[in-house]
Formats: sequence, C-alpha cells, structure tokens
Amino acid sequence: MSEQHESDGVVGRRGSAPVPRGRADTPDAPHLTVAVLTYRRNAYLAELLPVLLTQVDGVRERVRPRVLVVDNDPRAGAAEVVSGAAGEPGRISPSYVHEAEPGIVAGRNRALAECADEDLLVFIDDDEMPRSGWLAALLAAWREHGCAAVTGPTPPAYEKVPDDWVTASGAFDSWQADDGARVTSADTGNLLLDLAVVRGLGLRFDPRYGLTGGEDSLFTRSLSLAGATIRFATGAVVDKRVAPERATRDWVLRRSFRAGSSWARVRVDTSTGSRLPARLGYAAKGLARAGRDAVRAQAARGRGDTAARAVHEVSCRGGLGMVVGAFGVRVLEYSRKGDS
Repeated sequence: MSEQHESDGVVGRRGSAPVPRGRADTPDAPHLTVAVLTYRRNAYLAELLPVLLTQVDGVRERVRPRVLVVDNDPRAGAAEVVSGAAGEPGRISPSYVHEAEPGIVAGRNRALAECADEDLLVFIDDDEMPRSGWLAALLAAWREHGCAAVTGPTPPAYEKVPDDWVTASGAFDSWQADDGARVTSADTGNLLLDLAVVRGLGLRFDPRYGLTGGEDSLFTRSLSLAGATIRFATGAVVDKRVAPERATRDWVLRRSFRAGSSWARVRVDTSTGSRLPARLGYAAKGLARAGRDAVRAQAARGRGDTAARAVHEVSCRGGLGMVVGAFGVRVLEYSRKGDS
C-alpha cells in the first residue's frame, strides 16, 4: 500500500492486521493485484469475491497475488462485504481501501496508487463474473507475448431476457479478436497491466473522464500510441451482468450517445498538432453517420425490420454523440445522486 493512502484505507478485514499475500515458489515471482472497483453493488460483490479468491489461489505457484477492493461509495458500504469474505487460515483474504472521491477515474487511479510497488495489476468490475481459467489465461498471454497489457472477451449476462430490439442492437455484445492478436484499446473491466510499462510512460486515468466513462479507451489508446502492445486472450472471459433497467431501448440509446461522445473526445485528446481540424473532422464524420443511419432506421421501421432498425438507431445516436464530443461536450454516465 502506498504511504499517501494509509490513513483512509484498510488492508484485509477491518480492524485486523494486514493479510499476507500468496507466496510463489520463486522469490522473484511477480507481485500481482486483482483490483475490483465497486460502488453500491454489494450483492454482486459478495458473489464475485469468492470466485476471485479461488482464481488467485490457483495461480499462487507463478505469482504473488492479492485481491483488492476499491470502494467508491462515500458511505464505505462494501467494507462489511469484504470483511465477510475473509479466507480460511493459510489462504488469501481480500484487501480493502475506501476512495471517497466520486468517479470511476478516482477509483482506478487509487488502484494504481495502491500498486506502486507491484508488477502486475488486473482490473475487473463489480458487475462482472470471471469464467474458470480467466486469470490464468491473462497471465499466460502476458508471459507468452511479453506485452504491456492483456484483455479478453466480456460477453453479456442478461438478468432478464431482453426484447428483440435490445438483442439486435448489439449494444452489449463483446468485441472479439483472434487469440494473441494485437489490439489498440481495451475495456478496463477485463484488463491486465504490466505496471513497469505504465510507470515508465507516466500514465494515469484522466480525471476529465471521471463521470463520463471512456477513461479506459483513452488510457489504453495512449498506451498503444506510445508504442506499447496490448494482446487479446480468448480464454480470459468475464461475463458482464446486464441489469433489467439497462436492457431497454431508452437506456441503450442514451449509452450510445454517451459512447459516441467519449469516442470522439478520446480521439481529439490523442490527436497531434492543432486540435481544430480533428474536432471538425470527427464532427463531420459523426454528422454524416447520424444522417445516413437516421434514413436507414426509418426505412427499416417502415418495412417492420426490427433488427435493422435497432442497429441503425444505435449508430445514429452514436453519430450525434460524436458531434458533441468532438467539441468537448461531456455526457455524464455516472451520476451520483444521493451521495453522502
């Protein structure tokens, strides 16, 4: 744990001594932290932690692992869940820190700070569930390719069967690549980072994206633009829960607008030279996309083609988001009503 955060963080069970991390057979084995960012999803977290502890226990011969929960709830609501997930004697127990500054960026940067002396950091979110072999697959790809980062598939796990429009929209589908393929960006909900590379480049998550999302795209795109390599591991699968309130047409369209805005902002922020040509270019691209897909969506609606209508409506909304994002407009994703 970094010294600057010792005063408001707790390692292991609240009120207990620090929990030793797992021990690998070799003294020079990498130190690895699996960090879970959480915000008021205690039921999800309670299901996730035992699975993570089993997975880190399974790689103890190769690395020195621990599980770290970064709680972004001002009320520190996850502390009790973490305390209740303590492992049996001789096994790894989760560590806990409280990050009161609101926003996903604050949580991710807190995880980086807590791993100042670590070798590897793996991010996973509290609404995800890793499949068997997930962590081992991330590590195997990192060792095989000697890369700066590894990511993998994040297919949806619907808690309620969505309607045809939501399914056809593809909004929750996981992107795919060949095993070992080089990719240029990644989702931090399923990401291993080589911290020597991250520290060498001086990378952190950008606070401007704290309540909008898109911080992972900017971070990993910056990693790639600096010459670092991100690899895709097909065996490193985490299922992404989709709550019923998200599996709706209205929510998907709002998310598409936000995603389009963040997409354009990230590309403007990582452009070289004057940003005005980039802003104008991405705004024009978004406007053309919105107009084209609005026409196609209307045509699909007229012929009763739900699948085509969904795809084009999502693309249209994303294009409109690109227009506002190109000019720096922030579309909030993570509202914090009632925080106290």
